[in-house]
Amino acid sequence: MSARSIRRGVSRSERIFDVLIYTFLIVAAFVTLYPFLNVLAISLNDSTDSVRGGITIFPRQFSLDNYKAIFTYDTLFTGFKNSLLRTLIGSVLGLLSASMLAYTLARRDFQGRKFVSTYLAITMYVTAGLIPFYILIKDLHMMNTFAVYVLPGIVSAFNVFVVRSFMDGIPYEIQESAKIDGANDFTIYWRIILPMTKPALATIGLFLAVGQWNSWFDTYLYNGSSEQLTTLQFELVKVLQSTTNNSGDYRSPNISQITNTVSPDSVKMAITIFVSVPILLVYPFLQRYFVKGLTLGSVKG
Repeated sequence: MSARSIRRGVSRSERIFDVLIYTFLIVAAFVTLYPFLNVLAISLNDSTDSVRGGITIFPRQFSLDNYKAIFTYDTLFTGFKNSLLRTLIGSVLGLLSASMLAYTLARRDFQGRKFVSTYLAITMYVTAGLIPFYILIKDLHMMNTFAVYVLPGIVSAFNVFVVRSFMDGIPYEIQESAKIDGANDFTIYWRIILPMTKPALATIGLFLAVGQWNSWFDTYLYNGSSEQLTTLQFELVKVLQSTTNNSGDYRSPNISQITNTVSPDSVKMAITIFVSVPILLVYPFLQRYFVKGLTLGSVKG
């Protein structure tokens, strides 16, 4: 069948529907990308010219002075290092703990699987609150330590259930065959089950990485007085607070020095881009696994 005959077979209403769908998608894509492009344009525009306003998605007077200014901000690189470390360590430990617990709960010969699953489900709906959690962290002597970024969130019931639902779809006969061949439980988990659960692991890995990278409130609560344990997002909050109110607890000589060199809005936009770009680079590598992981459990074999 030729392409012309195929086009003739498409009705006018279907063509109109296709045009409307594509138009909607183009508009939605533009609305989604415009704020980011606008922030990028202001960050790359001359600071003095940016005060005039009117910048859309292209810089009016291209300049890298805004980025040169924020790179003189001493604690910015300390925050970047801590954010990178907590993202890597927190994501790896979170993946290991979720996959190990999910593997245990997915085993049919585990007698306590129902009790543990119920207990984990309860933790998703019932929490003690912020103040008891703060007291717990203080009693565990985790204040002003890097461990407070990683240990409290090392086990997530949601992540465990996501990975377990994927493992439930793996034929149990594979594990039985491996046992007959002499493989122990850890070998089965590490060399057989984990490689088969890449979509689920990529999905929760992305959730963990984004959550760790964007987190700043725990820094404010537990490590706010330590510049060596600051995070990149917390530094952004300090800059936003300082440039907005020109007062408050977040005011610091470093921020004052930067805002005296370039305009406050240019500082905010440049740091926003500096904070956002690293985590955006993770998505292309996990996209093919992420899409498949989101659909897990929707079709049962």
